[in-house]
Amino acid sequence: MATQINPPQPVLPVSIDDVRVAHDRIRASIVRTPTLISRTLSEMTGATVYLKFENLQFTAAYKERGALNTLLQLSDEARAKGVIAASAGNHAQGLAYHANRLGIPATIVMPTTTPTVKVVQTEGHGATVVLEGETFDAAYAHARILEAERGYTFVHPFDDPRVIAGQGTVAIEMLEDVPAIDTFVTPIGGGGLISGMATVARASGRAIDVVGVEAELYPSMYNRIRGTDMPCAGDTLAEGIAVKEPGAITSAMVRELVDDIVLVSERSLEKSVSLLLQIEKTVVEGAGAAGLAALIEHPERFRGKTVGVVLCGGNIDTRLLANVLLRDLARSGRLARLRIRLQDQPGALFNVARIFDQERINIIEVYHQRVFTTLPAKGLVTDIECEARDRAHLDRLVLALQAAGYETTQVELA
Repeated sequence: MATQINPPQPVLPVSIDDVRVAHDRIRASIVRTPTLISRTLSEMTGATVYLKFENLQFTAAYKERGALNTLLQLSDEARAKGVIAASAGNHAQGLAYHANRLGIPATIVMPTTTPTVKVVQTEGHGATVVLEGETFDAAYAHARILEAERGYTFVHPFDDPRVIAGQGTVAIEMLEDVPAIDTFVTPIGGGGLISGMATVARASGRAIDVVGVEAELYPSMYNRIRGTDMPCAGDTLAEGIAVKEPGAITSAMVRELVDDIVLVSERSLEKSVSLLLQIEKTVVEGAGAAGLAALIEHPERFRGKTVGVVLCGGNIDTRLLANVLLRDLARSGRLARLRIRLQDQPGALFNVARIFDQERINIIEVYHQRVFTTLPAKGLVTDIECEARDRAHLDRLVLALQAAGYETTQVELA
């Protein structure tokens, strides 16, 4: 009878030694961001939650790590010719910043639809920005053309062993700071960060659960690993992980090393951005909030675990952040728009306002509608935006208005 042997383990393109060497290589030139416990979020989720504040890097994202690890391994000839990338996000910032610091020419190809602020920021780091095509795919194709024509070195945002090793240094630091972590919850876009972190987890000598997080609108790695065919499209808050096609290298590593992938809704992403600002006083982008969104949306998956969550980036448009915060206030009942039917006669609005005063609810805006309504000519609808302490406080106001004979409905958010 033949002796039973274990099947050979696949040789992956990134090893723990690669990550350790990368950490030694880059550690003097990046921020050693803190890994801190959040007692409030731990109470809310039922897990012991540690946050890794990668939004405190100079360019406000972990992407610097992989970019710098790649740049430091270039030959003198490659450095002289320069590097190129296609990106409208954090990879562009991180590569441009460290290339400029090292005296390496950098060219970043961005879609023509890229917001001006991102173009200006990238140029501010010393890079040459080329605007080409309306989509990322078009910009990527043009970058590969310029690479071939001019001899640049293309630096991929995720599908490169040097980049993956650099991103894995996040996990090295987390386990050095908090050895008790037994679960990593990591956003997945192209898969570079989770591939590097999973490499570290598997080499730790103990069981560490590695869970990836994707937005419901862009389940690309989920599809790849599970064989599903869900659409990847839509306007997600987590634009930093809105990737339609994950990398070939990263897909193989995720398949081999990652325990699970969960999906999160846009509402959970919005709530998480708001919670991190209110509770931790830290600004994160949608992708940076994905880990917390997973804990909120799938609490049973993480309850009782000691969880390390990477706040992978903090580059969010200020107007978008304001909208997210206001929408969260509305969903919690602290802000509301009430639609009240009145009769068009003197004192009607005054009598309604008196009820708001009695319930101690602040009126922010009043909108009268007399013309564009299906009501009779003597009827009108008024929308009143108001501020309450909480949902219960708002409910008391609505009951008081209805008790006074006013037909009152709340204008709900999607």
